[in-house]
Amino acid sequence: MSMDFTLLPDGGMTWLDASGPESHIVLSTRVRLARNLQGLSFTVRSPDGERETVLDMVSAAGRLTRQLAGGAMFRMDALDRLDRQVLHERHLVSKELAGLEREGQVRSGAALLTNGDAGVMINEEDHLRLQCLKSGLALSTAYTELERLDADLGNRLPFAFHTEFGYLTACPTNAGTGLRASVLIHLPGLVLTKEIAKVLQGLSQVGLTFRGLYGEGSEVVGNFFQLSNQTTLGKSEEDLLDHLGKIVRQVIEYEERAREVLVRDAPAVIADKVWRAYGLLRYARSLSFEETMNLLSGVRLGVGLNLIPELSVYTLNKLLVFTQPAHVAQTEGRAMTDPDLPVSRATYVRRMLDDDAARVRGPQEPTP
Repeated sequence: MSMDFTLLPDGGMTWLDASGPESHIVLSTRVRLARNLQGLSFTVRSPDGERETVLDMVSAAGRLTRQLAGGAMFRMDALDRLDRQVLHERHLVSKELAGLEREGQVRSGAALLTNGDAGVMINEEDHLRLQCLKSGLALSTAYTELERLDADLGNRLPFAFHTEFGYLTACPTNAGTGLRASVLIHLPGLVLTKEIAKVLQGLSQVGLTFRGLYGEGSEVVGNFFQLSNQTTLGKSEEDLLDHLGKIVRQVIEYEERAREVLVRDAPAVIADKVWRAYGLLRYARSLSFEETMNLLSGVRLGVGLNLIPELSVYTLNKLLVFTQPAHVAQTEGRAMTDPDLPVSRATYVRRMLDDDAARVRGPQEPTP
């Protein structure tokens, strides 16, 4: 069965619109809450029949909540691998839920129930992973929405809770609040000034961790980092979010300072790097995924420094997602192993950048 993405508002990617606070540096904020149902085995140990029970219970309860009424339900075992990877590339499902890990399989009962910014992954590592994804640095806004959904579901479902340990989870590091918050942040200034290692090392000393574009197990490409809290036990949700927000604002400050240093000390070098990246994206005939991410990073830096004023951050955010392997394959009706995928990717990038330039200046500059 092929997935109907029109069922999702904005294809499930309202976070791309660059409307949130600090969105020139922070692409998105995601807050998740891990929950399990009392009296049922955790997902990793539960038999197929129990996972189907969980799916039925969560689906029925979700339909009665304000946030998920009218939402779309997607069973992972009813989707082909390409559609599952597209959902992952849109940050809507984890690799584990989509069965994309090496030799990974889709669990029976694994599903996504989603509506706009809010959604629930069902039968991932925990029975429920409630999530909310927002544009920019929006931790409190995302948590407020998620708290409402958590309360609505909690009124209808028996969550596993211990008076001493809080919400019980499959992984002990998630116990307590069950909260995992992360921001997707772009840090080219710190990378170019070679201060990134020091900043990342500092994060681990204050209880935060960093990962690549797609979270746990993903590599850092294009200077995009996911920063998140490491543990949840022993602290309140507000404390965890305040701490993460404070550190992220500090990292933003470091990044802005690094960009100022680059512009002051090496303006010609930075201008050349930015325009070279833009030129390659605008006219290249073949682009690998990794090369595209690195070039987008350079162009995004140029937009942030007002060196390329006519380009919108929204366009760059869209390119970040729609040039991923599964998106290119799906758009072109090709297999992900197709050797012509880099050519299709370059064509798509040129078209998007041409459209953006025409929107600002009018269609004056033909592509050679």
